[in-house]
Amino acid sequence: MSTFTKPSHIGRKISRIRELRDMKQEALAQALGTSQQTISALENSEEIDDEKLGQIAKALGVNVEALKNFSEEAAINYFNNFYDNSGSGQGAFGPVFNFNPLDKLLESYEENKKLYERLVQAEKDKVEYLEKILKDK
Repeated sequence: MSTFTKPSHIGRKISRIRELRDMKQEALAQALGTSQQTISALENSEEIDDEKLGQIAKALGVNVEALKNFSEEAAINYFNNFYDNSGSGQGAFGPVFNFNPLDKLLESYEENKKLYERLVQAEKDKVEYLEKILKDK
């Protein structure tokens, strides 16, 4: 039984991070000032020199260590934990608001009705005041 561990394939990590960032090879190539074919070759490489790795990490918006230590399992765990925190009133994309849209509509209607009634009363008061002024003349 062998305890040989397969070396980390940095090209696959670059590819996965690029895909997770919703970036095409062409976009990464443009950011690096190279061709799409060069990016394809890089993503098929098991090893990349540190200088080039730094440029790629910068273009992907991550640091070199994140690039070197990336794993699918860690990414999945991160997103699962992110989503699982929804029990604290936070959903996957922020707070969860539970309300009935009809209740909100009725509240809005009642508030508008009250405002309208106040406006109508103000107009009636104006008319009454103007009529009083006209009678006094």
